[in-house]
Amino acid sequence: MRKTISFLAMSIVLSASAIVAWGDRGLIVDRFAAKEFAQLPDGVRFPEGIAANPDTGEIFVATFDFGGNNKLLRFQANGKLVAQKDFGGTPLLGLAFNLADGKVYICNTGDLVGSQSKIQRIPADFHEGTPIEDVALLPHIGAPPDRTVDNPDGSQDVIRFGNNASAPNGMAFHSDGSLFVSDSFQGAIFQIENADVCSGSCAVTTFVHDALLATAGFPPFGANGIAFSADEKSLLIANTGDDRILRLDLGTKLVELFAESINGADGIAFDSSGHLWVAANQADEVVVLNGNGRVVGILGDFLGFREDGAPRGLLFPASIVFSRDSAFVTNLALPLTSAVGDEPEEDVRVYTISRIKMGP
Repeated sequence: MRKTISFLAMSIVLSASAIVAWGDRGLIVDRFAAKEFAQLPDGVRFPEGIAANPDTGEIFVATFDFGGNNKLLRFQANGKLVAQKDFGGTPLLGLAFNLADGKVYICNTGDLVGSQSKIQRIPADFHEGTPIEDVALLPHIGAPPDRTVDNPDGSQDVIRFGNNASAPNGMAFHSDGSLFVSDSFQGAIFQIENADVCSGSCAVTTFVHDALLATAGFPPFGANGIAFSADEKSLLIANTGDDRILRLDLGTKLVELFAESINGADGIAFDSSGHLWVAANQADEVVVLNGNGRVVGILGDFLGFREDGAPRGLLFPASIVFSRDSAFVTNLALPLTSAVGDEPEEDVRVYTISRIKMGP
C-alpha cells in the first residue's frame, strides 16, 4: 500500500479550536481537525488549486482531471456552490486571488494535453458566461542543470533531469505587483511584473532555474506550492517529489533547504502568526512548521469513507488557503500507482474540500 492510516502514540491531542496556540507546548496533533466544507458537483473530480476572496469569504477551486471535465468553481463562505466555469480537457493547477484587480489567476497546464501552458485570470464574481483572460504564455526553458548529491561514504550521485514540459503549479503575488509562478517540471520560478495591468503577452522572466526545484522522486512534481515570508525577502517553495520545503533568497537568488521529510509536500501557506502550513499529499495530513522549519503541528488524516463515497478528513490534500477563521484544503484524491485496488483514492465517489477551524 502507498499509504496507511497511522496515529502517533506519543502526541499531544488537542481539539481543532486549540490549534492556534502553538507556543512552546511541543508537537500538537489533531487527526480529526479536518471537516468537510463542500462537495464538488456530480461528475467533477480531482480538486487541486484553491484561493479565497478576503472581502466576501468566497472560495475558488480548480480541478486537475485528464478525463476532460475541468472546472473553476466558486463557493460561498458557507460552502454553497454558486458558479462554475468550464475548462474542458485542460487540467488546472494552482490558483491565486489578486486584491489589486479582484481577479482569480489560474495555472493552465496546456502542455500536458498538447497545447501550451499559460497563466489566465477571470473576475472573482464570474459565472459560466464570463470570458477568461490570457495573461502570459509560459516559456519552454528546458530541464535545469544536473544535481550532484553527496553520499556518506564520500562518493557522489548525479541526477540528470530531462522533462521539458511546462507545468505551472503554484503562484504568489508580491506587494510590488509581480506574480511569481513555480514550474514543477522545468524546475523554475518565473516572474511576471505588473501582472494585473498587463494582458495576453505579458513578459515572463526566469527568476531562478535550479536543480533543487526539480525532482526524480514521487509524485513526479518538483517546485509546487509557493509563499512569501512576511518580510518578502524569501520565497518558500515545496518540492513534492523530494519531500522538501526550500527557501529562495530573493536578493541573492540562492535556493537552500528549509525542511525535509514531509511526505509529498504540495500546497503551502503562511498563517497570521508566521507558521508555514504544508499539505503533505502522501501522508493525508497538514504539517505546520515554525520559523526554523521544525514541525510543531500535524493536522488531519484520512479516516475512511462516508456512505456517499466522500472521504472523511483528508485524502491527498493538495492546496491550502486561509480565509477568515479557517484553513481550507482541497482533497485531490488522485490515484497515482498503476496497481488496481492499491489506493483508497480509487474508491472516491464524491470529491470534497475540507476545512480546519483555527478558533473556537
